Amino acid sequence: MTAPRYCPACLSGLTSASSTLLRSTTTRTTTIPSAITHQIRTATQSQNALKYRRKDIPASQKKKKSRSTFLQPDLKNAIQFSLVDAMRYIRASEVGRPPTSSKYELHLRLRTAKNGAVVRNRLRLPHPVKTDLRICVIAPPDSAQAKAAIASGAVLVGEESVFTAVKEGRVEFDRCLCHTDSLVALQKANLGRVLGPRGLMPSVKTNTVVRDVGSAVREMAGASEYRERFGVVRMAIGQLGMGAEELQRNIRAFVDSVKRDMAGLSDQTAKDLHEVVLSSTNGPGLSLDGRFASEDGLGSKELGVA
Repeated sequence: MTAPRYCPACLSGLTSASSTLLRSTTTRTTTIPSAITHQIRTATQSQNALKYRRKDIPASQKKKKSRSTFLQPDLKNAIQFSLVDAMRYIRASEVGRPPTSSKYELHLRLRTAKNGAVVRNRLRLPHPVKTDLRICVIAPPDSAQAKAAIASGAVLVGEESVFTAVKEGRVEFDRCLCHTDSLVALQKANLGRVLGPRGLMPSVKTNTVVRDVGSAVREMAGASEYRERFGVVRMAIGQLGMGAEELQRNIRAFVDSVKRDMAGLSDQTAKDLHEVVLSSTNGPGLSLDGRFASEDGLGSKELGVA
């Protein structure tokens, strides 16, 4: 098969045409970058591009660091009351309820760190709040300590009988004390899994392993426990039927006790008393200004006893 022959004139025309096409393509290529640059500029300025564009976040919108202390309200513009005035308003909110069914409660707001040591203690008030605590005493039966515990008001006293009831799930008491002679028997009974989560396991650290069981029962029956939670220490401070002077003595004893606890924890966590709030079971919380009675308010005698 012979190779095809082309006309020299045709070949020259084809070459000239290719040269023209190449020159035109090259010419167009030189004009493309400016067009593309314009398109890119337009795309970066579009609303869709602006939506995904990284921006410098202002300092006001940056994520703030978490606080290491609890937020405390400013008391400069807060409405505060004297003790007698606060009792007057709280009693008005408890109208129709028996004086013994509702209680005054005191809330102490502290300036303290979030992850520090907490205030925790037990206090016997000058005028105890009546409670129906069921106290259990682990002591050798038929011993002098067991008899003293029963005479002081313990509802359950013994060793093996108490251990058996707890293991069967019958925890029919609110507080538990242990005599020092029965501590070994308590440890062998392995009741920590049952009493521990309920806060009833006696221990030397919580002062619930004692030698004088009778006085410990009397102290616990009239004492109240308090514990700091989220920077606030809260405790029932008196019955609604108490007078202003009785409630003042209870408040003073409670505040002094918490201050002593804070002083003992000063090496671990710095604490300071910020606000004292008085409330009741169903009433509002009123901030106290430290005065017993205001000049233009009611007196303690006019307030009377509920």
